Amino acid sequence: MKNKPTAYSILDLALVSDGHTLKQTYNDALNLAQHAETYGYTRYWLAEHHNAPNIGSSATSVLIGFVAQGTKTIKVGSGGVMLPNHSPLIIAEQFGTLGSLYPNRIDLGLGRAPGTDRETAQAIRSDFMDAAHAFPNELEKIQTYFSKKNATSKVRATVAEGVEVPIYILGSSTDSAHLAAKNGLPYAFASHFATTHLWNAIDIYRKEFQPSKDLETPYVMAGVNIIIADTDEEAQRLFTSLIRMIVGIFTGKRDFVQPPTDMTADLKEIIQNPQVHQMLKYSFVGSKATVKAQVKTFMEQTQADELIAVTNIYDVKDRIRSYELLAEIMKELI
Repeated sequence: MKNKPTAYSILDLALVSDGHTLKQTYNDALNLAQHAETYGYTRYWLAEHHNAPNIGSSATSVLIGFVAQGTKTIKVGSGGVMLPNHSPLIIAEQFGTLGSLYPNRIDLGLGRAPGTDRETAQAIRSDFMDAAHAFPNELEKIQTYFSKKNATSKVRATVAEGVEVPIYILGSSTDSAHLAAKNGLPYAFASHFATTHLWNAIDIYRKEFQPSKDLETPYVMAGVNIIIADTDEEAQRLFTSLIRMIVGIFTGKRDFVQPPTDMTADLKEIIQNPQVHQMLKYSFVGSKATVKAQVKTFMEQTQADELIAVTNIYDVKDRIRSYELLAEIMKELI
């Protein structure tokens, strides 16, 4: 392991559980962030998704403001904003405003995927594909809008100029690894679902990294699915909600997060499906002792600077408990 504690953070989708209202979902997200703050989590990120009834984080910047307002010290940000959906000027204005309201607490994580289906991506922005290909240039525009030097330009994001909002590059393939390395920015890999390219992406990023004014050495963040309970059996039970979510993704029948059930033979068989098994490869489920061993191995292998945990559980109390136990694990792994 590293000779210093590894940072640990949360990636949230503001998942809407069956029978819950959006308002309840947002209050639960804030409740989780408030607990995470006391547990020592570095940051709480929300991810932009659209046209999914079980995901409440569509208006990402609005929700970031809500969570930041209700917390005191934890960093709050996007994991991420899907930049091709937006004008770089508007994103700079939104996050510049957030950065002024909550100084040194707002992160801007950027991705190039749509965060939705093709039809919805077209509805959001008809030239989405062109914008996706232009992602490196769009990133440069955002950096320019945040720069004090842009004060003499004709086009300005005046509320962003000189505001400290660190930028992170998100990736689920190797493309963004090259971009993050070239620009000397921290790199967050979505290994909680895109497991195939994790090792290549990290290797590319570290080998090609060029120091910048933002970062002197590479900074790797890795996502994992974490479900911890007081016993292995209870954790497996909570895991059934996530399994059903994954089935909904593959079958195109997305639904609200379902209550957990006993782990059945059918659900165990689904986990062994090659596609599902690959997607859930970095899913650590069990008691504190069980997950501690899994996390220790993962951190030794990746040497990641920060672990980002995704915990898709039906009930917020169980989610909070899982994150509490993960915090205990991370404090013990030095």
